[in-house]
Amino acid sequence: MRRTILSFLSLFAVLPLAAQQPDDAEPLQKFARVYRYLTELYVDEEPMAPVIEGAIVGMLERLDPHSAYLSAEEMRGVRESLDGEFSGIGVEFNVLHDTVVVVNTVPGGPAERAGLRANDRIVRIDTLDAVGLSRADVPKYLRGRRGTKVAVGVLRRGVPELLHFTLVRDRIPIHTVDAAYRISDSVGYIKVNRFGHTTLTEFREAYRRLGRPEGLILDLQGNGGGLLDEAIGLAGFFLPRGVVVVSTEGRAVPATDFETQSPGEDLRGRLVVLIDESSASGSEVVAGAIQDWDRGVIIGRPSFGKGLVQRQIPLPDGSAVRLTVARYHTPSGRVIQRPYEKGNRREYYLDHLRRYDDRLRDSLDAGAPAYRTLRTGRTVYGGGGIRPDVLVAPDTAGYSDYCARLVREGVFSDFVNDWLDRSRDSLMRAYADFSAFESGFDVSDTLLEALKEEGARRGVAFDAAGYAASGTILRTQLKALAAQRLFGSDAYYRIVNPQLNGAYVEAVAVLNDWKRRGVPLLEAKN
Repeated sequence: MRRTILSFLSLFAVLPLAAQQPDDAEPLQKFARVYRYLTELYVDEEPMAPVIEGAIVGMLERLDPHSAYLSAEEMRGVRESLDGEFSGIGVEFNVLHDTVVVVNTVPGGPAERAGLRANDRIVRIDTLDAVGLSRADVPKYLRGRRGTKVAVGVLRRGVPELLHFTLVRDRIPIHTVDAAYRISDSVGYIKVNRFGHTTLTEFREAYRRLGRPEGLILDLQGNGGGLLDEAIGLAGFFLPRGVVVVSTEGRAVPATDFETQSPGEDLRGRLVVLIDESSASGSEVVAGAIQDWDRGVIIGRPSFGKGLVQRQIPLPDGSAVRLTVARYHTPSGRVIQRPYEKGNRREYYLDHLRRYDDRLRDSLDAGAPAYRTLRTGRTVYGGGGIRPDVLVAPDTAGYSDYCARLVREGVFSDFVNDWLDRSRDSLMRAYADFSAFESGFDVSDTLLEALKEEGARRGVAFDAAGYAASGTILRTQLKALAAQRLFGSDAYYRIVNPQLNGAYVEAVAVLNDWKRRGVPLLEAKN
């Protein structure tokens, strides 16, 4: 227990001496004294590690909304997400009726090489009965050090006996590019979900696979950020050498300009960047640089407004503290971070929701400081976040409380898993490729009736008005998820984007109009 407090206090020992003011000694002595009283006098024997972690969390909550403490377990997940890989057997899975069901195998991974298939049920992992494991628990047993072995017992439809596989764990990639496909002969689409160590490499491969399209939609909707270097690299893909992508300044760190280090690979192609209220940090850096240099048009909804730079400081037990040390500025000087009151995180996130009320949008722009872009002198606005050149309001007409309850209470997810588990083989026989599926498969009324019945059975009473409002969403999502299981993640977005993504539809229209009029991107005005 005493090692815990020493580990915590060691954080302060690594800071520069200039940062340790004389007044710091008394609060630290008070903290150590309270810790000693707890360990020596408290009525019950209490494990102190959770108490100390709670104290760290409480201390950071008095600061800005993005300084944070991450436990050792959370840090393992963060490292895997940013490293772009983990060590495991290479399966995408769901837990259906208390059973681990293989949804897909990773191409070339240990599971595929050993012969596991989609729809297989994993009922045993080594000596453990896997029936009843939660979704969160499964990775703890299937993942492990590269080169180690894990034995799994599998039930397969049509095979009466239990199948036994011994798999050797290997590196499994975690992709940051969700989809890349051609919309037309001249327009491509690439969706980046976050910025990890492999993002720029994945993006380059996807771009070249598309054949270097004349026009590109870069989808950063829902991208919460990640590694700054990768975000700068992605912006640099479209910008010339030596231009500023983002600047940082803070009390204890010197002001720094981050410039592109090499000439961009696509300097003149028509470019549209999609953002929304969940686009944050690194995605705002990219969108802000593209906008400020008049390199592309930003379409969608105002971004989140996370422009605080965190330095991640590891602690001896594998946990870490993320301390805000600086602020991001776009090349024109706009501060990306929206205003906040220290210690009031609840109001900070509530304000985020208010920003997307249509009635407030005009007033937000009216009170925001104006800046000029760096090539054409267009007016862009500061005040936090990146404001699109073309605003596309969210289409909420199709969302109903009935639809929300089906999703929120797990009915939709369980129904989809069960339906695809039963129907995958027949769908694969009926549709040889995505084109055949896209044009030939329609979600039947019978399938939707089964969904309604499952909802009623699970306590979600049928709501005719809600169903009528959400019918298109339910049909589209059912078809898209089937396409994903059959033909990969590209297929999901090829179904969903034209139907449910208003910013995507607007982007396609803009790019097609530019091509029709023969307008080079660098001359396009908004």
